[in-house]
Parts: sequence; C-alpha cells; structure tokens
Amino acid sequence: MRPARRTVRRRGASIARRAPRRMQRVRHAADVRRAVADLKRRGARVAFVPTMGAIHEGHVSLVARARAGGARVVASIFVNPLQFGPREDYRHYPRPVRRDRARLAAAGVDLLWEPPAGDLYPAGHRTRVRVTELGDALEGASRPGHFEGVATVVLQLLLVVMPDELWLGQKDAQQARIIERMVRDLGLTVRVRRGATVRAADGLALSSRNAYLDAAERRDATALARGLAAARAAMAGGERSAARVRAAVRRVWRRFPRVREDYVAVVDADTLAPLARIRGRVLVAVAARVGRARLIDNLEWRAR
Repeated sequence: MRPARRTVRRRGASIARRAPRRMQRVRHAADVRRAVADLKRRGARVAFVPTMGAIHEGHVSLVARARAGGARVVASIFVNPLQFGPREDYRHYPRPVRRDRARLAAAGVDLLWEPPAGDLYPAGHRTRVRVTELGDALEGASRPGHFEGVATVVLQLLLVVMPDELWLGQKDAQQARIIERMVRDLGLTVRVRRGATVRAADGLALSSRNAYLDAAERRDATALARGLAAARAAMAGGERSAARVRAAVRRVWRRFPRVREDYVAVVDADTLAPLARIRGRVLVAVAARVGRARLIDNLEWRAR
C-alpha cells in the first residue's frame, strides 16, 4: 500500500508530502554513515537538509520538497559557532530542541543528526574552507569570516552524509551560491537544490531570528519584503538603473523608523558582482537591523 499523501500550500505553490515515517536520532558521525549506507543499500536516494534548529516552515518546506522527489531525508541540527562573529548572537541563538525534533519528525525526516561541537571541531582543529570573491561581498563584507564558517561546516557535514541532494533555502541566496561553487570546485557529486523562500502572510521571510522581534518591530520588519516588492515593480516597469532600483527600496524603508539599513544591493545572481545596469539574472539583496534582530531577504529577477 502506498503511503498517504497530503498537499501543503505556500503562497500559491503546492508540495506533495507523504505521511511521516518514524524518525531516527543520532549524534555521532559513525552512526550517520551506517544509517545512510543502509538506506543506499536498499536503493534509496538520500537528501540532506542542514539546519541550525529553531525549525520553521521554511525548513519544513525543504524536507517536503525532498520527499516529494522520492528521497529519504537526513536533517541536521547544529548551531555552528564558526559562523558567528565575536559580537553576534551565538549564545542567545534560539534552541527549542524538543520542538525542533517534533517538527522535523512530523515533516517526515528519516534521520536526524545532532552532532556535538567537539565531534566537528575537536581540539586542534585548524582547517577552514574559503570560497574567494563570492564570500567577500554582501553578508561577507558585513560579517567577516561568516562564510568561511558556513563552508567549513557544510563540507564536513557533506563528507559524513554523502547525500545525493543537498537542499538549501533561497532566503540565504548568497550562502546557497557559495555552497554551489564549493561543491563544483571540489568535485563533490551532490546535487545542490534550492527551495523558494517561505513567507508569512504579511510577506516577512521566515527566519529563526524573527523570534527576537516584538510586536512593533515585527510590523516594521515587513519593510524588507515591501522594499523588494517595490524593486520588482520598478524592474517590471522597465527600470534598468540599479541605483534607481536601490532607491525604490529605500523609499519604502523610510516609512518604517525601526529599520536600520545594513545594505541594499543589486548584483549579478551568479557572480554577486555589483551592477550598474539591470541585465541578465539579477539578485536584489537586502539586510537591515530591526530591534536586536538582523534580517536578510532577496529576490531574483531575469531581465528580458
């Protein structure tokens, strides 16, 4: 008998989701390798969804997309200290462990890996992975060392799981592009796939750091999505000046006093190089602080 299926709808998209299996939980790399090898011996394709916990519907949508393609799903929860700067929120990053496990189990994760930090970064660990140029712009400029930490941990996780597919979210578009490049440059066989950004009803991109916002800040945080909507409308209306597209975002933001800009950028979606004119595939990327939360968002656009 085929497992029951239900459809999850997110802003017009539909994703088929099978009824969940029982989720296995492990901590150590050797257990992950054994479990994945067993899945592959039985002919399963394996998809991997790495997370830092604080699971929301964006993570759940990645699991659902992987399962809709017929893969068995491995997820990880690891709050990676290497990607946090000295004045960032590593110690206070939300860690609702029991809720996270329950949400991933309900989403249909087959294997959840929760590695101890000492397993990934034992005493004397010195190796770091850096993707040059792509990791130096946007978030890389605002958060020095951040993407070195991301690339290092993702490579370590991939070398243990050895999945057929790696699922990442479009909200972290620069991160996804860096991982795509790392996978290509290092000759890894995994296929990197992106899931669309999942948004709340008011347009705010779902993020673990949204939990930091109070009610007034939460209302102002919608400025990020509203500004991107203004950028999209400008480009759809024929605007090809990157400066004027950036100005369209900032005009919206001026109506929201709690929004403090970090950057508004219009870049080539492949190279992340800044653009003066809108051409080809474009990424409009924004970052701002609202209260104590630092939020990012983006949209991709292809000029015709």
